[in-house]
Amino acid sequence: VQLQASGGGSAPAGGSLRLSCTASVNTYYLYTMGWFRQAPGQEREFVATASRSGGTTYYSDSVKGRFSVSRDIAKKAVYLEMNDLKPEDTGVYYCVADDSLVPPARPTRASEYKYWGQGTQVTVSS
Repeated sequence: VQLQASGGGSAPAGGSLRLSCTASVNTYYLYTMGWFRQAPGQEREFVATASRSGGTTYYSDSVKGRFSVSRDIAKKAVYLEMNDLKPEDTGVYYCVADDSLVPPARPTRASEYKYWGQGTQVTVSS
C-alpha cells in the first residue's frame, strides 16, 4: 500500500489549507486513515483519523474545532481540512492508514498504523 499526500504549502495565521492523500489500493480495506504531523525537532504527533465510513473520527485537542478529517472511498482518499491555522501547526504532515479489520485500540499512537505516506510540508506564518 502506498499513500501519496498533497496540498501542503504556506498560509498566514488564520488561513486555511486542505490536504489530500490518495492510496494505491481500494481504501475500503483500510479501516482507519488519517494524519500525523512532525514539527522541527519534535516527535511525530497524532492529528486526526477517520474510520472507513467516516462515522468515527478522532482529533487531537490542539486541532479540535479547527480541522476536519474526511474520507472518500470512491476516490481512495482521505482529506484534512485545516482552518484557523496557527504557527504551531507548522510541520510535515503524514498520511497514515491501517488494514486491520477492527478499529485501532489506541488511535493516537503512531504504532497503530502500518502504512505511512511521504509527508507534505505545511508552514504557517504569524
